[in-house]
Amino acid sequence: MTVKHSQNKGVTRPAKKAKIEVPSKTKISPSPKRNSLPQQAQSRKVTTPHEDNGEEIHGISEKGKGKEKEVSTASKPKVKRKTHEEKAQLPNSFKVVAGSYEKLLYGLEGTVTVDEDLKLKYELKPTFIFPAHVSCIKAVAASPQGGKWLATGSADEIIKVWDLRRRKEIGGLMHHEGSITHLTFPSRSHLFSASEDGTLCLFRARDWAVLRSLKGHKGRVNSMAVHPSGKVALSVGKDRALRMWDLMRGKGVASTKLGKEGEIVRWSIDGSKFLVQSASTMDVYAVNMDLLYTITHPSRIHDAKFCSRVDGEGELLLVAAEDRKLSIYDVPKDSSSPKIIAHLTGHTNRVKAVDTLNIALPESSGRKSTTILVTVSSDGFINLHDIAAVSKLSNKSDTVQAFEPLTSYDSKGTRLTCVTLGDGDIAGASAPVDGKRKRDASEEPDDSGSENDNDDEGDADAFGAGWEEEEEIQEEDEEEDEEEGEEESE
Repeated sequence: MTVKHSQNKGVTRPAKKAKIEVPSKTKISPSPKRNSLPQQAQSRKVTTPHEDNGEEIHGISEKGKGKEKEVSTASKPKVKRKTHEEKAQLPNSFKVVAGSYEKLLYGLEGTVTVDEDLKLKYELKPTFIFPAHVSCIKAVAASPQGGKWLATGSADEIIKVWDLRRRKEIGGLMHHEGSITHLTFPSRSHLFSASEDGTLCLFRARDWAVLRSLKGHKGRVNSMAVHPSGKVALSVGKDRALRMWDLMRGKGVASTKLGKEGEIVRWSIDGSKFLVQSASTMDVYAVNMDLLYTITHPSRIHDAKFCSRVDGEGELLLVAAEDRKLSIYDVPKDSSSPKIIAHLTGHTNRVKAVDTLNIALPESSGRKSTTILVTVSSDGFINLHDIAAVSKLSNKSDTVQAFEPLTSYDSKGTRLTCVTLGDGDIAGASAPVDGKRKRDASEEPDDSGSENDNDDEGDADAFGAGWEEEEEIQEEDEEEDEEEGEEESE
């Protein structure tokens, strides 16, 4: 079928405010700053869940609008060019945030320097550790491209929002009625969430309003992925369905039965294919739903992510699994099946999650940038690797090399579940004043998300081919659900 874009740009319905839980006066831990993230020494103080006082946060939106008025119309084009250049710059430091079964949230500051032998030296320094939720933390996400937001999701059904720059809790989004299973920032201005209640929610970061609540899955949503274009998203769940969502219109447009429960869905870097993982297998599809190949991993998979090579063209597939290793597959440009070219070792228990980030390197290193990778495991360790070491391997070599981590952080036995990487400081950028960064008028996010709605209408056909209409499969879904219910009762 063909996915058609709506002629009405942006969201056609008024944005519905999410129910926001504002932190009460009770501090998470003693701190000189109001509502700030506690330091490591204060991390073991147990907190009670905040009470919902019905207040809503509007300060971010009002502040952005106020600054927009101060900029003259004649200066806007000049400011926009400057902002575009700043977006191309990479951070020379980074932040690592990991969640755990023990409700603890770990924050690390990462830096890279050059030692006396002109070798890169990576360091991870803990900045905070504290119980962020009243139940296990299942998902974390940091806003990209120099964004300041951190979102954490838990089995307590709350999404907590934090300001990483000021180390401050903004509040809790309580729109879901089930455990939070997945969080992602498709851009600096929007947050996407998935839950066991069968829904996906799109929040606007400016005022944390709910732009859309996407319903279609029957049961838990396990994972979701936004296409690099930002126009469509995929999700998989307990109902064994793979669903496509048109983000321009904010509605489901297609669905297909997988025959098995999809646990992870991921787009490739160029958006030409996507992966659906179940147990120890990964099915890779083209955008028209043609199955390209199936990868059978040696052990059960817990996380997977596509990553660009540091040197040269092509993509890598990172697979975290039960075998205590992160396996790296070389993804060929054609439809031939990938093969393992390296293992990242260092963990003594299952590897639960992986994330990557592009960072700038010191000039004395002789390299401009690289891609770092962090993994978390049930053994309590956060390990850091440099993808550049793997990218230099020859694709024709049959030898599978193993790489030890460049540095690690030990959480002392905490069962880590999820991890995210966020941008740190950018060399040459103006330092924040009192934790607040000066904001240009052109940084005001496009709330409609549809400025270039019709720019790529020619690509819509590619996303529609091979899929079934939602209306066509609705009756079939109901019949299969009834049959499954009868089997379970027997």
